[in-house]
Amino acid sequence: MPVGLFRVCLLVITAIVNHPLFFPKENGTVPENTEEIIQKMKEREESLRLEQLRLEQEIADQEATQRALEEAAVVVEEGKEEKVRWDMWTALSMVIFLLIELWRQDFQEGNWQDIGGEEDDMAVLGKAFKGVALPDKAVLASFYEKRILGTTGDMARMREMVEGFADDLLEALRSVCNRDADMEVEDCMGVGSMYENWRVRKPFVCDLIVPFAPPEPYCFRCQTWCSGDSFPPDEQGYGTIKVCRADEDETGCICDKTKLGEDMLCLLHSQVSSTRPSSEMEDLLCFKNTQYLDADQVMKWFQIAVTKAWNRISHKYEFDLSFSLLDSPGALKIKFKSGKSVAFNLTPVVQYENSDVYFISHFPRSSLAADVPSSTHWFLTFAVYERRFIQLVSKTLPANACHVSCLQILSFLHGKQCSLTGPSGLTNYHLKTVLLHLLQACPSQDWAPEKLEARLQDMLKFLEKCLHEKKLYHFFIGNGKVPAELGFPIIFQRAEPLNLFRPFVLRRDIYRKMVDTFHEMLRNMSALINEYTVHIPLAHTNGIRKE
Repeated sequence: MPVGLFRVCLLVITAIVNHPLFFPKENGTVPENTEEIIQKMKEREESLRLEQLRLEQEIADQEATQRALEEAAVVVEEGKEEKVRWDMWTALSMVIFLLIELWRQDFQEGNWQDIGGEEDDMAVLGKAFKGVALPDKAVLASFYEKRILGTTGDMARMREMVEGFADDLLEALRSVCNRDADMEVEDCMGVGSMYENWRVRKPFVCDLIVPFAPPEPYCFRCQTWCSGDSFPPDEQGYGTIKVCRADEDETGCICDKTKLGEDMLCLLHSQVSSTRPSSEMEDLLCFKNTQYLDADQVMKWFQIAVTKAWNRISHKYEFDLSFSLLDSPGALKIKFKSGKSVAFNLTPVVQYENSDVYFISHFPRSSLAADVPSSTHWFLTFAVYERRFIQLVSKTLPANACHVSCLQILSFLHGKQCSLTGPSGLTNYHLKTVLLHLLQACPSQDWAPEKLEARLQDMLKFLEKCLHEKKLYHFFIGNGKVPAELGFPIIFQRAEPLNLFRPFVLRRDIYRKMVDTFHEMLRNMSALINEYTVHIPLAHTNGIRKE
């Protein structure tokens, strides 16, 4: 116990002795170290404060940058949303516009033939026609009798003379041609206004078409724009004619599409017949390095053949024969020693399958095929069916019906107007197309002779409507109401309607000229008719009106 107390006391004494406060002089470095430490701590604190300020500044800059980026993103997003809304409204507007346009076209195409059944519809057509008064029935009747009937009396004798000479010329042509190498020429056919009895303007010109076929063993394979192949819009109404061997498959033999081995032969085609020299196809009047019939080559061949044929038979006739127009190789003129002349057109054509539709190389004196895509594209003519349709409908009309008279008067007035103001894009074929539409739409009794004035007004109003809409549809193409008695090919009835005014849509100068000529004709119509009409007493005129 005393020993333990002693140890405790010794430990307390030792601790007291070693405490630094009891020996300040011997431990004098402690205050100096403390000041250095404090100074360093202040410096460290200052550096930390500066570092904190720098970090806060960087954080503030980053926040500002981030805030600016967020604001820019918001602006861009709002712009995108605004653009999307604008694009959506634009697209919606375009869709609505297209739907309205498609509906309008479908409505017009679906009703393009329903044009003459209601007099009320006819009465409101045409702004330019308002205020134009046609001469009365007596003046029209006198004008037609004295001016038109008086100039058409010699047409029958002229047709007979031209057809007889053309048959003799073609017979001589067959004799000078090589039957084994040249084209085979068939008998000619008369088409157009001279054979439909409505031509009124001189000089009278007969239009004759001459079908021809290739020599054996070749044949023609025709393709039209409505046969399923893709044709551009500017090639509607055209087709191509491929020259093939008669024993050649229409789709082509597999030997033309597959490379046969050296030890394999095609049983259908020999090595000699499988490769056709280009000169052979050119002898068949094809375009260079192709199998497609070239209209220019055909016209050159036909012109040379006609010249040879005339040299063979010229001694039999007491007149001269020459080609009258450079741009129409088939335009011929007979010149008599008396100075008189007779003009006619002899144009080669190719028959479409077993129908009376023909591919024609060119249209004499016409702008229907003025812009042919190429010389291998042939225009289709339905002239034979047009003549048959007029003959068929004429049998159902009253005696002395006025349908031909309407076309003759309108053709005469249009020709006189063109002689005053120059030619326009409007042709006699357009006028005939208008008549064909009205013949199908109007009842038979509406074509009685006493209704000449009313029907003439219908033709003028309908033509003005077509000019305003820039749409005059071909009568046969796309017309499902063609009489079955004609035997018209169904492929053309099911085709899309062909707008004869389509070439004028993009050619505004020609269209403007055509419309101006038509309006001038309307304004000058009464003056032109009165100029060529014998004076009728007033009492006689009033008596006819009372009837």
